[in-house]
Amino acid sequence: MARDARWDALLELVGKNGRVEVEDAAAALDVSAATIRRDLDQLAEQHLLTRTRGGAVAHGVSYELALRYKTGRHAPEKQAIGRAASELVAVGEVVGLTGGTTITEVARALALRPDIVGETGASAGGQPTLTVVTNALNIANELVIRPQIKLVVTGGVARPQSYELTGPLASGVMGEITLDIAVLGVNAIDIERGAYVHHEGEASINRLLAERAQRVVVAADSSKIGKRAFARVCDLGQVDVLVTDSGITPEATARFAEAGVAVIAV
Repeated sequence: MARDARWDALLELVGKNGRVEVEDAAAALDVSAATIRRDLDQLAEQHLLTRTRGGAVAHGVSYELALRYKTGRHAPEKQAIGRAASELVAVGEVVGLTGGTTITEVARALALRPDIVGETGASAGGQPTLTVVTNALNIANELVIRPQIKLVVTGGVARPQSYELTGPLASGVMGEITLDIAVLGVNAIDIERGAYVHHEGEASINRLLAERAQRVVVAADSSKIGKRAFARVCDLGQVDVLVTDSGITPEATARFAEAGVAVIAV
């Protein structure tokens, strides 16, 4: 197992259980105890956990896996979801993108669409063929080099866990624009109560994106379905489409349909 994959797995264990033991982690990941000790030492140096005798515990009283260590989780599913969600965006539209690993794949898929950035995507006079509004620094970094995409980045205070901008500056920009479509990344989506993220500041900006859009798409792998997180973004009445993977159950698909949410499973 590569180092990045081990680190991802170790951080996920700490996030889930609050602690991890060297011997247990070595057995679970099928590597030596010495390798696990070295990994934990390096993660502790980055203040992502706290070393203890025989293992490690979560750093601080709350724990949220940093975005750069989420990239390997459900990667093939997220890439497929990203491609499918990007196809719901029409040339010439104004699209709002939140942060998160799945929405990063949406942005990458948009950046590869020939009708947007390829030879067929150059509109008359060299004008942009798509406008993207985002509060995510990593997504802005992906798209800023694409001259065919007009990029609008909200202001705000950056969260190191997600690279998202939050706060009054971001809210102020959102209050002055309208969107054709918003594509939301979430940490959980519950059939009864709606879409959630971990942080209340991100939930507030994501909610504004949904309110300013004519159509709302939630892009989330099936591991998020039926779960809840701390802060609610919106209820299902505001969601038009859920793009997910084939891991969604037929029962969940039917219940989303009953709630008026079209499900695209890839």
